Amino acid sequence: MAKSLWEKYDECQLKELDEINEEYKKFLDNGKTERECVEISVAMAEKAGYRNIEEVIKEGKTLKAGDKVYAVCMKKSIALFNIGEEPISNGMNILGAHIDSPRLDVKQNPLYENSGMAYLDTHYYGGVKKYQWVTIPLSLHGVIAKKDGTVINVNIGEDEKDPVFVITDLLIHLSAAQLEKKAAKVIEGENLDLLIANKPLSKAEGLEEDEKEAVKRNVLKMLKDKYGVEEDDFQSAELEIVPAGKARDCGIDRSMILSYGHDDRICAFPSLYAMLETEIPKRTACCLLVDKEEIGSMGATGMQSRYFENMVAELVALTEGDSNIKVRRALQNSKMLSSDVSAAYDPLFAEVFEKRSSAGLGCGITFNKFTGARGKNGSNDANAEYIAELRKIMDADDIGYQFVEMGKVDAGGGGTIAYIMANYGMQVIDCGVAVLSMHAPYEIGSKADIYEAVRAYRAFLKNA
Repeated sequence: MAKSLWEKYDECQLKELDEINEEYKKFLDNGKTERECVEISVAMAEKAGYRNIEEVIKEGKTLKAGDKVYAVCMKKSIALFNIGEEPISNGMNILGAHIDSPRLDVKQNPLYENSGMAYLDTHYYGGVKKYQWVTIPLSLHGVIAKKDGTVINVNIGEDEKDPVFVITDLLIHLSAAQLEKKAAKVIEGENLDLLIANKPLSKAEGLEEDEKEAVKRNVLKMLKDKYGVEEDDFQSAELEIVPAGKARDCGIDRSMILSYGHDDRICAFPSLYAMLETEIPKRTACCLLVDKEEIGSMGATGMQSRYFENMVAELVALTEGDSNIKVRRALQNSKMLSSDVSAAYDPLFAEVFEKRSSAGLGCGITFNKFTGARGKNGSNDANAEYIAELRKIMDADDIGYQFVEMGKVDAGGGGTIAYIMANYGMQVIDCGVAVLSMHAPYEIGSKADIYEAVRAYRAFLKNA
């Protein structure tokens, strides 16, 4: 296992480390969904001089070295490009991360009342341990789209004056049978329903004499009064349930951050931060923040869609002229860091780790030559020559890094977007930040690793 990085930093570096991590905590607090992350990214990009590529196309302009553009896909994914000195067909240096995280999604017919309590029915998203989501304060984020074209933003539970929501659990006094179940069955997916109300509508407020489900009726009245929505509008809503509250410093030494959504915003934010700092690069720099990784990168906003490829085609047309072969060359000649989290070694669960190949918290960014499960199933496997090149870049800037695996060979495994990008023939490796308690409602990351990720991504965009 690699050594801790904390002892190597001077006062100037420690100051920069603190500044970056304070900005990261703000990103976590305000970007709990993929839509929110894209909104923040656009604001940061425009402040740094980026323009929407649609405006460039509409104006009939071309792009040259030093121009900066971004492209948004359905408000859930974003790609940023800093045009380099070399032709794009020579390839790009790409940082790719995802901005979706495990959560609970509200179903399309969710609202119901049972025994005087109103609930929202949910469907969990991504890999979760269901028992971790009960009895913690939860918030509701997302949008409700109405038939008249109005889109209403919803964010309830983050302001200190807001109410929060909760999923209940069985009291310990009656849990004898429940405690005999396997962990996967202690809480069933269909029981992850959000408790949202207990107060019935009164007759003075409009309750009819024989009307049933008065608590549900009260919820609908409040939704109508506050948002102007009807029950049917849930059918065209995207509402996500996430842990309420802000990112917090963790540990008496404040060396860590405890928060929802480290996977994968702990890589997305350093990627974006490094990208926005980059001056005119030799090779075109790209930062790609995408949706749907937690469920296989499917769908129009996931990495398996053609959106990124289409944007590269637009870039080639705006710089070198419309050419299908140059688009293919641009993709094949590119180099990418698939910026996703890895598992930090946890001594409390040492039995599933192989210590020599495990990531140490606070020991630098992680390189995973391969991911997948057991026999490397579903994995990208980076080439030795590419790894040697990256080692040279990291060592030249004295960046702390470690080559790791997720755990013991037969203990399980996971994957990233790396294999999808490798389909273009480009050089790709997983390079990210190790976290503790991955996919839990609250995960732990090291401030040193976040800082080192920014430094590593800066060096890659400049020197790869």
